Amino acid sequence: MDTVIFEEFKSTGNAELKLDRSLAESRLFPAIDVTGSGTRHDETLVAPTELALMHQLRRALTGQDRKQSLQQLLEHLKATATNAEFLRRAARGLGHSGD
Repeated sequence: MDTVIFEEFKSTGNAELKLDRSLAESRLFPAIDVTGSGTRHDETLVAPTELALMHQLRRALTGQDRKQSLQQLLEHLKATATNAEFLRRAARGLGHSGD
């Protein structure tokens, strides 16, 4: 029954947040599967330049070790005050100007 309810809500939701048990077992919180989580309408939430940087960051994280990727992501998030600043720093790390 829970699966039926989940599938019904899933089709109407805008965002999907996937958790990763292996990250939680490693005591890494929030234990989010970054590449598996997201929204359906990013383009309505952020500027086109930020959207492009988000896509580049997601591609860079795909296929990498989840634990190491999340640890690095959390370190960079803690070091920045805003999402825009985080994306600019991430872009520089990916070899793009970001401005």
